[in-house]
Amino acid sequence: MDRDEYVLKLKSQIDKWNAEAGHWEAQMKAAQGKLREDYAAQLDKVKGQREEMLAQMKQLQSASADAWADMMRGTDQAWKSMSEAFEQARSHFKKK
Repeated sequence: MDRDEYVLKLKSQIDKWNAEAGHWEAQMKAAQGKLREDYAAQLDKVKGQREEMLAQMKQLQSASADAWADMMRGTDQAWKSMSEAFEQARSHFKKK
């Protein structure tokens, strides 16, 4: 996979995560008390991971042709962290 394909794959997944987070934000707005606090905490975690993922993606896009393969490993780790954060949030929200 070349850099452009990899970046498109990242962007596509981030778009999906953004849509899901938007749904959770709507649920949070409808919730009250402790439930609302739980939603807010999970969303903050997801948003933090998303920002890290976006930063990694931007670095990857601006990396030289020689460096992008090395940077891809760091981006893969950020991807894994983001995926884990979304799975935790998804699991948390399903219980509500």
